[in-house]
Order: sequence, then structure tokens, then C-alpha cells
Amino acid sequence: MAVPKKKVSKSRRNNRRAHDALVATNVVEDQHTGEIKRRHHMDLKTGMYKGRQVVTEKA
Repeated sequence: MAVPKKKVSKSRRNNRRAHDALVATNVVEDQHTGEIKRRHHMDLKTGMYKGRQVVTEKA
């Protein structure tokens, strides 16, 4: 069974946990519809990305 040989110091433990924090997503207001959307993602309502139609609606 694996057992630690030495105690892990608070500094080493906290350094390991330094990248575990949650990050807020970056959102912007769409220029055409005014909806809130994620940056560099298509608008889910209209299917537009960078001024062109990427996804068409089903008939």
C-alpha cells in the first residue's frame, strides 16, 4: 500500500491547487440581435458566426 513518506507542506499543497479555481466565461452582447453570447462562438438563436450563416433552421 502506498503511504507518503513525508508530510506535504501547506505551500506545496496550495501550489498544486493553484489552478483549480473556477473561471467565469467571457460573454459579449451580439451586435445584430443584442443577445448575450460567448465570445468566438456562434449565436445559438440565429446560427450566425462572423456575419455568415453557419447553421440553418430545420424546415
